[in-house]
Amino acid sequence: MTHHYSGANFAFPRGDARLDLTDLFAFPKPGDPSKSILISTVHPSFGFNPQGPTTNEPFAPEALYEIKVDTNGDLVADIAFRTRFSRGKDGSMAATVRRAEGPEAAGRGEEGEVIVQGAHVSMGREARVTGAGQYRFFAGWRSDPFFFDAAGALNNMQFTGVDTFAEWDLCGMALEVPVSAIGGGVSLNLWHRTLVKVDGAAGGWVQADRGARPSQTPFMASEPREAYLDGEPAEDERFVGMFAHVLEHTGGYTPAGAEAAARSLLPDVLPYDPKKNSAYPANGRKPTDDGKGVFLTVFNGRLTRDKTGPHADLLDEFPYLGQPHNATRS
Repeated sequence: MTHHYSGANFAFPRGDARLDLTDLFAFPKPGDPSKSILISTVHPSFGFNPQGPTTNEPFAPEALYEIKVDTNGDLVADIAFRTRFSRGKDGSMAATVRRAEGPEAAGRGEEGEVIVQGAHVSMGREARVTGAGQYRFFAGWRSDPFFFDAAGALNNMQFTGVDTFAEWDLCGMALEVPVSAIGGGVSLNLWHRTLVKVDGAAGGWVQADRGARPSQTPFMASEPREAYLDGEPAEDERFVGMFAHVLEHTGGYTPAGAEAAARSLLPDVLPYDPKKNSAYPANGRKPTDDGKGVFLTVFNGRLTRDKTGPHADLLDEFPYLGQPHNATRS
């Protein structure tokens, strides 16, 4: 399910839909290669376990939403974009975005220079975009861009082409950044994560979810799932065995083949060179890219297509995600 439903048994991490990561996208701004678009989506509007609609509140004020950027290939964040939300007395929400560098970016905390402040969160169909210097930012409800026959996947990979997500919504954060703010044009590794304030935790923050590549966590992170969700890409070598064990059963791999396949999925980062056109999985990812098709082929050990395609409501301009289907949330 891309990254939807990261908790055990297709539930939400820590039981909170607002902390659940869905997709990460990165691509050059159309018509302006000096800028890139980074999109992190979270909070599906519908849950599987328990089944039913999720809360109307798009983001958790007690949480931190991050996009991490490794600029030198060591899989440790050198830059982080951190978004924190606050509630208004009238039920509205506003966002503050910070950019951190160096050890601050690699750590767990709210440090960083404010680059966007007081950005209104879109609760309805209108996309309320905030401009701040070289940055543009959007946060709010949008149409879920993920296309997948989830019922077919859960029915022994018997696909019918019915797109489970065609009428569902989620919450998106889109950030237009100058390439100079993400390393100046070097090749990058990207991932996103959610953290939540927990009393007694070291530094006050606990990592609820993390990832970059579509579909891996729900299908590959067995036990210890919590250790995986709390992990860092630089430590993903320790999960090769867990992934390989799953792949031996699902894809009919030999032990050596399963290990090689597992290593093609780890570390869980999105490679991105802003100087090149984006095309998943080699470089970045656009909302129209069939990310889950790449994963399903590895998962099954053979070319696998679920017969679904990109959604027609995607936009050609910022924030690129389509209008939400439900326009009555407040």
